Amino acid sequence: MSHYQRLLLILRPALRQSCALEQAAALARSSSASLHIVGLLESLDKLRFLETGDHQSERQAYLQSQQAQLEAQAQVLRASGVQVTTEVAWSSDLQADILEHALEMQPDVLLKQVEREPVLKRAFFTPLDWQLLRHCPIPVYLLGAARPALPRQIVAAVDVADPSPEGQARNDSIVQQANALALQTGAQLDLLFACDLTMAYMGDMGYGAWAIGDVGESLRQALEEDFKAVADRYGAPAERRHFILGRPVAVLSEYVETHPVDVIVMGRPLARGLDRLFGSTTEHVLYQIPCNILAV
Repeated sequence: MSHYQRLLLILRPALRQSCALEQAAALARSSSASLHIVGLLESLDKLRFLETGDHQSERQAYLQSQQAQLEAQAQVLRASGVQVTTEVAWSSDLQADILEHALEMQPDVLLKQVEREPVLKRAFFTPLDWQLLRHCPIPVYLLGAARPALPRQIVAAVDVADPSPEGQARNDSIVQQANALALQTGAQLDLLFACDLTMAYMGDMGYGAWAIGDVGESLRQALEEDFKAVADRYGAPAERRHFILGRPVAVLSEYVETHPVDVIVMGRPLARGLDRLFGSTTEHVLYQIPCNILAV
């Protein structure tokens, strides 16, 4: 039986999203999953010109035209063997409406195109994609660039520096989701750990890393052994294991620049403390790398 049975694609008709639609359809086709496409139209904000005169009829006409356009695209997909349903609706709260659709449909994955918000805007408003990463109860597959319709290389980014049961469970979920995606798409799967010695040391010791030079090598060796144990447990071949020193965002950015990575599978951000204000590793990676991210 296929791992994926139901996929939910969120489209913003105001954006150009042909690549997102192509990738979602290809994944549905490869996994024999049904695909429900929801087009959400932002009311009032983007279309104030419709709020004059007989705006209700104009709004309805615009909604129907968007529905017709989406249905025309769906008909093409159905002809290629994809089971597709469509829906277009006005939305005054995109986050709430997307989460409502996810809770009601209970899909295996929610797919959506990344919206790259500028730094200044992120300083005052939490981006929609960050909100979905923090609050969506199902895996979120954020499509970041015009990549192949199906991924060819997937990287599972684990964190062995967190030995807690929650951390181990998160790593299990990351690898399981990455492996499922690889099996359904025929992609190569690699395992990667970005080893940030400073953060690992501060987490263990509970204070500043002023003495990290004294214990850095032993800590690195211990973390590398932990990574080897995790990779052994998942049966990852030696050539598919990557233990890299550095801060996670920088490591992942450089790795994607030097390798043909199509998808990085990462853990869901917890949004605690300063992360709630400035964003987690997973959230910042959205704006640093040109590939897709599957957050679990």
